[in-house]
Amino acid sequence: MAGITLLFCGLGHRANASEEHSADEMDEEDNKKIFEVDNREIDLDDDLPLLPIRNHVLFPGSVAPFDVGREKSVALVEDLEGQNQPVIVIFAQRDPATDDPSHDDLHTVGVAARVLKALRHSTGNYSLILQGLARVRLDRVTQEDPYLKARVSRMEEPTSGDVETEALAMSLRDTAKQVIQLMPELPREAGSLIDSINEPGQLADLVAANLEAPVDEKAALLESVDVKDRIRKVLRLLTRQLEVLKMRERINSQIKEEMGKNQREYVLRQQLKAIKEELGEEEGDQSDLDVLEERLNKANLAKEAESVCRKQLKRLRSMQVGSAEYTVVRTYIDWILDIPWSKSTTDMMDIAEVRKVLDEDHSGLEKIKKRIVEYLAVRKLKKDKKGPILCLIGPPGVGKTSLGRSIARALGRKFVRISLGGVHDEAAIRGHRRTYVGALPGQIIQGMKKAGTINPVFMLDEIDKIGHDFRGDPAAALLEVLDPEQNDTFQDHYLEIPYDLSKCMFVATANVLDTIPPALRDRMEILEIPGYTRREKAAIARDHLVPKQLDEHGIDDKIMKITDKAVDTVIDSFTRESGVRNLERQIASVIRGTAVKVAEGQTGPFTIDTEEDLRPTLGAARFTSEIAERMDEPGIATGLAWTSVGGEILFIEATRMLGKGKLTLTGQLGDVMKESAQAALSYVRARAAALHIPEDFLETSDVHIHIPTGGVPKDGPSAGVTMMTSLVSLLTAIRVRHDVAMTGEITLRGKVLPVGGIKEKVLAAHRAGIKRVILPERNMADLDEVPQEVRDELEFVPVTKMDEVLLEALETPEKLDLKPRGTGGTGGKGKKSSKTEISDSSAT
Repeated sequence: MAGITLLFCGLGHRANASEEHSADEMDEEDNKKIFEVDNREIDLDDDLPLLPIRNHVLFPGSVAPFDVGREKSVALVEDLEGQNQPVIVIFAQRDPATDDPSHDDLHTVGVAARVLKALRHSTGNYSLILQGLARVRLDRVTQEDPYLKARVSRMEEPTSGDVETEALAMSLRDTAKQVIQLMPELPREAGSLIDSINEPGQLADLVAANLEAPVDEKAALLESVDVKDRIRKVLRLLTRQLEVLKMRERINSQIKEEMGKNQREYVLRQQLKAIKEELGEEEGDQSDLDVLEERLNKANLAKEAESVCRKQLKRLRSMQVGSAEYTVVRTYIDWILDIPWSKSTTDMMDIAEVRKVLDEDHSGLEKIKKRIVEYLAVRKLKKDKKGPILCLIGPPGVGKTSLGRSIARALGRKFVRISLGGVHDEAAIRGHRRTYVGALPGQIIQGMKKAGTINPVFMLDEIDKIGHDFRGDPAAALLEVLDPEQNDTFQDHYLEIPYDLSKCMFVATANVLDTIPPALRDRMEILEIPGYTRREKAAIARDHLVPKQLDEHGIDDKIMKITDKAVDTVIDSFTRESGVRNLERQIASVIRGTAVKVAEGQTGPFTIDTEEDLRPTLGAARFTSEIAERMDEPGIATGLAWTSVGGEILFIEATRMLGKGKLTLTGQLGDVMKESAQAALSYVRARAAALHIPEDFLETSDVHIHIPTGGVPKDGPSAGVTMMTSLVSLLTAIRVRHDVAMTGEITLRGKVLPVGGIKEKVLAAHRAGIKRVILPERNMADLDEVPQEVRDELEFVPVTKMDEVLLEALETPEKLDLKPRGTGGTGGKGKKSSKTEISDSSAT
């Protein structure tokens, strides 16, 4: 309710219903039917025009405006035209939605009212100003068309002058004055008007007419003929309104107090500004602080971060601008506001499009692409899925770092990369505490600032090359970063505020897994990236490397063309690597040679097709197949080795000389490899008769086993079968097949045990042109990770015993008494043995 709005006027025009007449002029019944208005007698026996009103109740003594627009109401007003202030009866509708009310739709008590003024609008509607005269009761509706007419009877108000009525009237008057005081928008005369009314009933009608209350409640007040009952009802409503106004006053006072405080602060700041200007101090810093506060209001920080930031900003305002502490706090606030707290990018949810982007950027690497698509599918089903923590393990040059950029592009995320190679200080991850001069956050928070979003693809490059010293262990600091259960509250020493990293996708890269601490390794999902096959390298060169280098050297592809044949020649004769980094360098060298010709004025076009075309820029071929020429005499076998940069083939040479049974091992071999050579020699001596070797061959001979590339340390048991085959070949004078390579650990009983790194070793054999690979039967399951095109071009021979190795490796094994495999075949091209077991034993 909005309180009282004093619309009252003309109390003196109230119907003189209470005036007495002489008995001889009219009897009591006539007094109920006739009353005077401005010396005019109104006979209630006549049918009076009835105007139904909605959402309002007119009280005796009050004046109020009404809009008339319904067809019957307009007809009523038009019929009254020309009459001098005619009298009609007003009744409130029970339901304001009723457009054509009848007797039952109206409240039973209304008022007789005088039409003071009628104004016609251009729309045909009317505005009436009505003055309530007296309460009347609706007896019956006597006419419905063209407008309503009704027979009514006047309701007499009993006079009551007892003490209780006066007390109620005084209480109502006092409460009304309090309400008027709390409403400054009311005119000053309102209080005086309240005091001028002595009749309790009139006072109650005046207050009720100006209270905003539901129509039903006002109609009940109009129906209350008893003065005491009416005053009590009005007083109840007015008291409730008084409490509402008091509450509003208290709220307004609080608001004004807060506004007053802000105004005082503003005035004081203006005074401070004037003082600083007099002192010659710059005011620009203060405006900068206002800019900081505006940034803070728009930053949408986490609750704790906002609290800390506001506290520091408050401190900053009271500091001397030139002090060292001022700079420290200002930098700290800038860092809090610069890093993202809620801004994020929307993930690309079209799985087909993501696949397309990944395929455009990288050939092969199906395992990695499959994992990214799986993550995206889960994110599509579960929106709050935390970001995965992946670790890409593989040799140099296979595209681990560029794959991170491709993942970010496919998902539509920002990409951030930090290099951890050679990092020794824990503060590089967690930052320095602000007590140090020049302190800054760690690389994690700095990377988030560069990204500008809370969900970037965050690459931790060379995670296997982290060091540690007296300054701490960065790998230990990464445990919190790479733990999905903890990284939503990552604590940087500089910020000292929890920061949420759970929405980031972390991608770590490494060349070897062994140097990564076990606890850190356990927190990451390891995805191994093998070296590329020859066909994959050719596709990468054709689709990516050649166009990229042509563009970087400013040469149009219409001027220069490098054929697939030339690319194959570069791969085979000028590079020997698991990745494509050196291949890209060689292609760049070829293109630079053409760039010189173009710069000298030659127009081309230039086509690079044969090895002769490559020779001017790349020189003579650097790599040729050594297998045929090395294997042309007994005592040489080809083994397979695993290195941190991929697989390699290994030539093992054995020779015999006069001596006293001494075994010499060279080639920088480790202890495990030396023991494998001893085991191989012992097995050959034990099987000398079956191998047609004199049993006393060591009494007059020394044996020397050498593995070339002596500058590279070598270790592990997987060369056992190769060294044993080399010894047998030397002592039996039977050559080893030049297209065979082998790997496996041997025992003194002649068993062949499984080893590791099968995938890398097989790829190395394929690169070197090997056609047959002998490997332990229990390693056949590892061939699932080898690309299908490689498996199709190689023959795999699973073995369980050394006799089986010799039968497959030697050129003429039939000269020896060897035991062939009892069951199963010797393998086939691209096929696995029917008896494949997976061993729990680990191999180096």
